[in-house]
Amino acid sequence: MRIPYVLIASAAILLLFTSSYQKAETRSQQMKSAFIGEAPPPTEPPSLWYRQPASEFTQALPLGNGRLGAMVFGGVDEERIVLNEGTLWSGGREDADRPDAAKYLPEIRRLLLEGKNAEAEKLVYANFTCQGKGSNRARGRGVPYGSYEMLGNLRLRFAGSSSEVRNYRRDLNLSEAVARVAYEQGGVKFQREVFSSAADQAIVIRLTADKPGRLAFTAKLDRPERAEITADGANGLLMRGQLNNGTDGKGMKYAARLRVLNRSGEVRVVENAVQVQNADEVLLLVTAATDYQGFAGRRTADALAASVVDMNKAVAKTYPALLAAHRRDYQRYFNRVSLTLPADSATAAKPTAERLRDVANGVSDPSLAALYFQYGRYLLISSSRPGGVPANLQGIWADTLDTPWNGDWHLNVNVQMNYWLAENTNLSELHEPLFALIASLQEPGARTAKLYYNARGWVAHVITNPWGFTAPGEGASWGSTTTGSAWLCQHLWDHYLFTRDKEFLKRAYPILKGSAQFYADMLIAEPKHKWLVTAPANSPENGFKLPDGSVAHVCMGPTIDQQLLRYLFDACIESARILGTDAEFSRELAAKRARLAPTQIGSDGRVMEWLEEYPEPEPTHRHISHLWSLYPGAEITPDATPQLAEAARKSLEKRGDISTGWSLAHKLNFWARLGDGDRANKLLTLLLTPVGSRGRVEGVQFQGGSYDNLFDAHPPFQIDGNFGAAAGIAEMLLQSHNGLIRLLPALPKAWASGSVKGLRARGGFEVDMAWKDGKLTNATIRSLLGEACKLQYDTVTRAVKIRRGAEWHYNQYRDR
Repeated sequence: MRIPYVLIASAAILLLFTSSYQKAETRSQQMKSAFIGEAPPPTEPPSLWYRQPASEFTQALPLGNGRLGAMVFGGVDEERIVLNEGTLWSGGREDADRPDAAKYLPEIRRLLLEGKNAEAEKLVYANFTCQGKGSNRARGRGVPYGSYEMLGNLRLRFAGSSSEVRNYRRDLNLSEAVARVAYEQGGVKFQREVFSSAADQAIVIRLTADKPGRLAFTAKLDRPERAEITADGANGLLMRGQLNNGTDGKGMKYAARLRVLNRSGEVRVVENAVQVQNADEVLLLVTAATDYQGFAGRRTADALAASVVDMNKAVAKTYPALLAAHRRDYQRYFNRVSLTLPADSATAAKPTAERLRDVANGVSDPSLAALYFQYGRYLLISSSRPGGVPANLQGIWADTLDTPWNGDWHLNVNVQMNYWLAENTNLSELHEPLFALIASLQEPGARTAKLYYNARGWVAHVITNPWGFTAPGEGASWGSTTTGSAWLCQHLWDHYLFTRDKEFLKRAYPILKGSAQFYADMLIAEPKHKWLVTAPANSPENGFKLPDGSVAHVCMGPTIDQQLLRYLFDACIESARILGTDAEFSRELAAKRARLAPTQIGSDGRVMEWLEEYPEPEPTHRHISHLWSLYPGAEITPDATPQLAEAARKSLEKRGDISTGWSLAHKLNFWARLGDGDRANKLLTLLLTPVGSRGRVEGVQFQGGSYDNLFDAHPPFQIDGNFGAAAGIAEMLLQSHNGLIRLLPALPKAWASGSVKGLRARGGFEVDMAWKDGKLTNATIRSLLGEACKLQYDTVTRAVKIRRGAEWHYNQYRDR
C-alpha cells in the first residue's frame, strides 16, 4: 500500500496513533466506571466480546452478507450502526489512458538501458502516467476515479434513564454471524440482536426487554452529504441520493430503507424519524441498493425498486425464519473448518481488547490466534460472495466518504492478500468475485497495453476500481508497476491447482493468455547479460539509491517482475497443454521464459530486489516484493533451492519484523514457508498487539497491529492483514505447493497441542489433523478428486493413492 498523497514522517505518525491509543484507553476507563458489574463471557465461542460500547469505528462489531455491511457500536443511550453497500462508489468511467504514451516508450527505455534512471523517471512522470488526476483525491474531491463511500448511519436514540447500567456485554458470535448487546437498566434486561442476511438481503435488528412495554426509542437514517430522507409509509424511512461522478455530478444512485415492526406499543413517523413507544419487542429491517451496472453485483438498474423488493421479502418473514435462513446460509461456509489451540481458561475468558493488551505485555494466548484465524474467515464470508464485487481495502466496511486510499483494489499485494485464505481455508467459492474483477479488466487493459506499450494482450498496473481503471498510477514512483495483472492471474491458476476444475480453466485460459501476450511483447534485453526484463517498472512502492545519492524508483526488471513472469508463463504453458491448444504460443513463452533474469543473491547474501545491487534508502520498507517466489509463489523452498531460501531468510532479517499490519501478515507467511513456526508466531504476536501501544522503533516508518475489534491496522484500518494472517496460520499447519502436502510444516512451540479440521490442499484434498506435545498424532486426508499425492511429515515422505471420496488415515502409533 502506497503512502497517501504526502510522505508523513514516522515520528509524527507514531505520535498520532500512540495518542489515539492512549485516548481510547482513557475513554474505555471512563466508560467502564459508569457501568456496574462484570458480565460473563459468551457461552458460545468463538466470539469477540466487550464490557463497554464502542466509541470508535475500530471498536464496533462488523457484520456483512457480502454486500450489505453493518458496524454495531452498542451504545446504551444511542445505538449507532454504520451501514454499507458494497458497490456504492463515487466516480465513473473515464479515459485515463494517454493517447500518445507509446511514443515516449523508446526514449524511456533508452535512458534505462544507459543507467539514467532519474532522467527516465522524469520522463515517465511527464508522459507515461495516467491522464487526469488519477486516484489522488487530495487534488480535489470528486475526481472521476472515485472512492468507496459509506451508505450512512442508522441511529437509535433511547428514552433517557438515569439508572446505572449493569452487566453490559457486547459480542459477535462468529459461529452464527450474529452481534448481540445485552445489559440491565432500571430493573429491566435489554437485548439487541443484529445480523446481515444474505438469504434475505437485509440487515435485521431485534430489540427485546424482559418486561412489557419498556422499549422506547427514535430511529433515524443519516448521511454526511447527498442524501434525502423521507417517510416511507407509517413505520419506515427512505434515504436516497446520487453520488458525484467527477464530471457532471450525476453519478451512482442509491436507496436505503428502514422498516420498524413492533409487538405492542405504538410506532409513528414524525419529522423523518420513526418513534417507538411502550413496545415489548421491535424488529428493524434495513435494505439498500444501488444502480451500479458494472462487472459484478446485482446490476439493479433502479435502486428504489430493488430496495422495495428486498424489503417486501424480508417483511413477509418472522424473526425466527429470518434468523434460521441466515444461519443456514452462513454456516455452510463457516462450519467447514475448525481450529483448536492451547487455551488458558482465565486468559481466554477475558474480553477481547484485554486479551490484546495482555499479548502486548508478554502473555502467551494461542487461543487468541485461533479466534483471529476464524475471524479472518468470518470477514471474507461477510465481504465476498459469489456474484458480488471483491472485498476492497476495508472489506465492505467504511464510516467516511473519503475512505483511505479510496477503498479501492490495489494490485501490488493488497487485493491478492485479501484472497490468500480463500482456497486453503475452504472458502473456494468466495474467490469468484476476484475472478470477475480480473475478467473485467481485459477490455480496458487491452487498450492500455496498446496505447502505452504497443503490445498484444492486456495489462493492469497498480490500482483499479469498479469503473475499469487499468492505466499507470499518477505517480511514477509507484504507478509504473506493470505486473499487477500478472499477480492477479496467479489466483486463476492457483484456483485450478486446488480444484482441478477443467471447465474453470477453459474460462480462465484466455485471460492468462492475454496477460502472457502482453508481457511477452513488452520484455526487452538488458545490456549486461542479455536477460529479458520488464521496462519501465517499479519494485512496488520502493526506491533505491543512485551513485549520486539521489533516490530513484523507475527501473528495469525488478526481481518480483521476473518471478511473476516465470510463474505466469509456466501456468499458461501448462494450461495450454491440459486444454490441447496454442502449441506455437507455448513455444514462444518457453523460449522467452528461459531468458528471464534469474533471482540473484547479492554480495551480502540477501536476495537482490533489483537487477543491480543498489543501496536501500529504507532497509525496513513494508513491501518485501522480491520474495514473491517464496510466498505466494513457490520457486524458492528450503528443500529445492536452499541457497535462495537462506538468502530469503537474510532478507527478512534485514527488513526486520515490525511494520504495517499487512506487512506483518506477509512476513508471517514467509517464515511459515521457511519452516520457522516460532518466528511466524512472533509476527502473529506483533499483529495481535494493540496499535499504538509500542514505543518508537528506530528506522521503522509504520507500526501496525490490531484495533480493539481485531481489525488490522496499517494504520489506518486495512483488512488485508486480517486475511493474510488467517492464510498464514493455515500455512503454518498445512502446505501443498510443488506437488507435496506438508503436515505441520511450521508448528510453533507455543502451539504444542491442538487440532484442525477441513483445511484444503492443492490437488483436491481436505485435511484434518491433531497433535500433542508438538507431534502429529492423527491425520485424515480426504480425496475429492482421486488424484495421487505425496505426504510429508517431519523427515518422512510417502506417496499415497486415495480413491475419489475416500480417506487415508495417519496414526502416530500405527504409522511411525
